[in-house]
Amino acid sequence: MQTSSPRRAAVLGKPIAHSLSPVIHRAGFAAAGLTDWTYEAIECAESELPDLVAGFGPEWAGLSLTMPLKEAALKLATSATPVAIAAGVANTLVRQADGGWHADNTDVPGMVRVLREAGVGAGTGRHAAKEAPPRITVLGGGGTARAALAAAAELRAEVVTVVTRRLAALADLEPVAGALGLKLTGVAWSDAPGAFDTDAVISTVPKGAADQLAAEVTWRAGTVLFDAIYDPWPTPLAASAVAAQLPVLSGLDLLLAQALSQFEQFTGVAEAPEEAMRAALDAAVASR
Repeated sequence: MQTSSPRRAAVLGKPIAHSLSPVIHRAGFAAAGLTDWTYEAIECAESELPDLVAGFGPEWAGLSLTMPLKEAALKLATSATPVAIAAGVANTLVRQADGGWHADNTDVPGMVRVLREAGVGAGTGRHAAKEAPPRITVLGGGGTARAALAAAAELRAEVVTVVTRRLAALADLEPVAGALGLKLTGVAWSDAPGAFDTDAVISTVPKGAADQLAAEVTWRAGTVLFDAIYDPWPTPLAASAVAAQLPVLSGLDLLLAQALSQFEQFTGVAEAPEEAMRAALDAAVASR
């Protein structure tokens, strides 16, 4: 499959040099026969985003957004998916025929996918209504935490425990939870170890922020840890969960899962070549 003219896509953020998104998407282009597509990493601060995007020509098909651009991306979009609106953040911008940008948050279905595969959350079949709602704890209050709340709602959670280092961060999440039909239980960071007695713990805090918890947490049998970091890996928190023989998901799992939907939206390919994209990601990680 080839397009009639070269098309471009990129991941934007600051810092961005560490991003493995170019590896994943380029492998997808190659596997799908999109030989005239390119994907690059562009460092961009939040204040620079509007002017940068405004200067992109019609050859630009889509953008992946990482921190600190997810709120700003939603604001400059001309349309957005309900999940991006509810979460208040977008990690995907897709060029529309009229030149505008459509925002989505593929982190949410990506989180749902990897958590469901690990056994978290009510199913979607006829017995789903009889299953107990999952108990989920989220560490952090930023853009990824907002996506985590949306994922929790999709997994049919009713109450989510949120552990933040600042009370203001918890307050910022209240409108998001309301839009998603969730109730929040706030926990101070000093009391974080007591919030790990749940079906899943989703850590969305920056690297190093949760390291001290590794020595303080008493893990519950069956809890799934989803640590959104992938560099460095494993984090002390992830290592402690592995030592307790618990399922552990990393930021790499999310990176691939969210990229599949982005790839399909950017290119119009019905199904992203997941095996090729996964193999490229694994090879890149192994070579680091």
